Amino acid sequence: MNTYAEDDYLQLSGIQHFCFCRRQWALIHIEQQWADNLRTVEGEILHEHAHNDRFSEKRGDLLVVRGLAIHSAALGVSGVCDVVEFHASPEGVPLFHHRGTWLPTPVEYKRGSTKQTDADRLQLCGQGMCLEEMLACDVPKGYLFYGETRRREEVLFTEALRNQVREMLLEMHSYYSRRYTPKVKTSKSCNACSLKELCLPKLCGRRSAKTYIESNLQGEEP
Repeated sequence: MNTYAEDDYLQLSGIQHFCFCRRQWALIHIEQQWADNLRTVEGEILHEHAHNDRFSEKRGDLLVVRGLAIHSAALGVSGVCDVVEFHASPEGVPLFHHRGTWLPTPVEYKRGSTKQTDADRLQLCGQGMCLEEMLACDVPKGYLFYGETRRREEVLFTEALRNQVREMLLEMHSYYSRRYTPKVKTSKSCNACSLKELCLPKLCGRRSAKTYIESNLQGEEP
């Protein structure tokens, strides 16, 4: 099995950006552009409450760990789980300072409500695949918690969903290794993008947003 060097790891959270718009992902992760809007600010606040400085608590047969760092050499990604719930189970794995064996279930916190795309599900599945590699156990499912509905959505990590994660990450690694920012066609979703003003879609066929911004700072004509 081929594996990635740690220096080549991508951010697991980038799957969500990539699924929403490949150009948005490249602007954030390759060109290092970023802009806050109401959606990103609300999302960050929700994640801050979830992470709470690597806090853990035990409730009987349930161990809750927040802000758990994860990675996968096979996928070439690293990230942080909002919450991982470890349930006491004979099919689980041993954990330091805790008796018995425990089966992990990732829980990802999101703003709003469930989406029509698989962006959130793909990110969550990626977390499960990282946990499987790190802990050498099966992680069959996870949960998405949406701030608007205040409800959990169960996500089964099917083979089809796992293959989507693998294929998407292969494409992301290909773009990143070439430092390639793809072109896009404008759509309704552009209005909800935090990088709408930086993306400058009308220039997609000419040069990157980074080049455009640098030329403006130097007083050149766009």
